Amino acid sequence: MTKPKVLVTRRWPRAVERRMEEVFDLDLNTSDAPLTEADLCAALGRYDAILPTVTDRLPAAVFDAAPRTRILANYGVGFSHIDTEAAKARGIAVTNTPDVLSECTADIAMTLLLMVARRAGEGERELREGRWTGWRPTHMIGTKVSGATLGIIGFGRIGQAMAQRAHLGFGMKILVQNRSPVPAEMLARYSAVQVPTVEELLPQCDFVSLHCPGGKANRHLINSRRLDLMRPGAFLINTARGEVVDEHALAQALWFGTIGGAGLDVFEREPRIPEELLGADNVVLLPHLGSATRETREAMGFRVLENLTDFFGGRAPRDRVA
Repeated sequence: MTKPKVLVTRRWPRAVERRMEEVFDLDLNTSDAPLTEADLCAALGRYDAILPTVTDRLPAAVFDAAPRTRILANYGVGFSHIDTEAAKARGIAVTNTPDVLSECTADIAMTLLLMVARRAGEGERELREGRWTGWRPTHMIGTKVSGATLGIIGFGRIGQAMAQRAHLGFGMKILVQNRSPVPAEMLARYSAVQVPTVEELLPQCDFVSLHCPGGKANRHLINSRRLDLMRPGAFLINTARGEVVDEHALAQALWFGTIGGAGLDVFEREPRIPEELLGADNVVLLPHLGSATRETREAMGFRVLENLTDFFGGRAPRDRVA
């Protein structure tokens, strides 16, 4: 029986690549450079399956030519970089990799929260640049995290993992805004309160952490109007998707001090970062590290393998999103 022809668009952990090579007729992008839309359009005509990542943009136009591809098995939980309606119209299934990255992404969100609150990024830069003159009572005064109020926008698996860390680890009060009602027993687990709108949540919080999906519906969910609703000393944390935050509006809020600071792991035009964000002291910037542990990146790859094996075996992939 002929093996399905599969393209992996970026380099994956070697343990996953080796297993994929055993099961499929596999092509690897050995350059590890992001593919262009033209590359992806051509690949759709040559492969039975394409395994994209967040760096691969698949708008409706790439599906215009009659594709050979039957499944896009996305390496990651978010899939807003794929026009799922266009894929569906062409009879192409789309899967993702939920569950396996929730814990590590929540770890990074908590890391950003702690770093920006306690000015850890500023302090490290000062020390490395030789500007530290020693301890003094007024040096690098930050914000206390324990007991503060955390607003979580999007209460899926990652949002819940963030609530666990914040409430059980730091005694934080948890407010939740979610597009659907959260079961009472789940809220009770973190002594959390659900509020109906983002507008009601923002003014009540010392910290706001974003864990909602990306895509058109949530593009610039956090804009200048909503940033103005935050407390003057509050902090915004984003480990969701870059497009969820209006970066220009955020930069203005940071520079004018209308909020206390921000911690960002994702950006709207990765890997390009606006200069006004790079130059702001009150923001911590990380290069999309949310799932970047060996254990998680391997688990993501094996989850893709499981979805592909089911699909080509005539079974419904458990992570199908389109």
